[in-house]
Amino acid sequence: MPLVEVRNLVKEFPARGALWRSGARVRAVDDVSFTIEEGETFGLVGESGSGKTTTGRCILRLATPTSGGVRFRDEDVLAASRLRMRELRRQMQIVFQDPYSSLNPRMRVGAIVEEPLVIHGVGARAARRARVEDLFRLVGLERAAMRRYPHEFSGGQRQRIGLARALALNPSFVVADEPVSALDVSVQAQVINLLMDLQRQLGLTYLFIAHDLRLVERICDRVAVMYRGRIVEMGETASIFAEPAHPYTKVLLSAVPVPEPDRRRSRLVLPPADTASRAPLREVSRGHWAAV
Repeated sequence: MPLVEVRNLVKEFPARGALWRSGARVRAVDDVSFTIEEGETFGLVGESGSGKTTTGRCILRLATPTSGGVRFRDEDVLAASRLRMRELRRQMQIVFQDPYSSLNPRMRVGAIVEEPLVIHGVGARAARRARVEDLFRLVGLERAAMRRYPHEFSGGQRQRIGLARALALNPSFVVADEPVSALDVSVQAQVINLLMDLQRQLGLTYLFIAHDLRLVERICDRVAVMYRGRIVEMGETASIFAEPAHPYTKVLLSAVPVPEPDRRRSRLVLPPADTASRAPLREVSRGHWAAV
């Protein structure tokens, strides 16, 4: 049984602007289905506006899907009551893209990490403080840092604080929404290594949302490629990178920089006919699906 199961997920938003007729709606997520196994890192990739972040938010019910289903440990997340959803959130957490805007600038970071424990009534004050100290050590920050404010930290340190907050309630599933895209390249590797170490230590399952295919290739077990709200290719990471089947996947891979300065990769352009294609996913090889 998969830890997370997403079936035929749809999310629509009201269309705004002079170019849209009254009452028009935009389908940001369009009939998306996939599963995530326990202990797995499942990558969701695509360009900005492809629907990957909205998909992650719908899974956690931070956004309400228009239709479809989400199950966590075989429980219907979308049918859960407010009280039950509060309990489920202890198992399902998110690390946001911007490590600064996601932290309250008026709170000391120790209080920020402790806040989920307070909200869920976990432990007495002394026990909560001890838990926060453990979390700071876990993500590589000193105990003395607990009394400082978010603006006193670097971007990488702030993301570590956000990760500590996400782990406060001992979740089993974490949505990592572009967790390093706002960081300097020199810091990205440190945060990625930390995510991988924590997964091994704590048995975490990740939904890793990204547009950087180099990172996805390095850390994800399986990948789903999103284009205009739909999944156009899905399978094991090695298979997709070695033999991409969908034209959009090939375009994305052609844009990945190569380390050798004398070697140039030919940039591909998505054919006009493929931009409007709505072909269903079919299995092109064992465990490898593509909308071709």
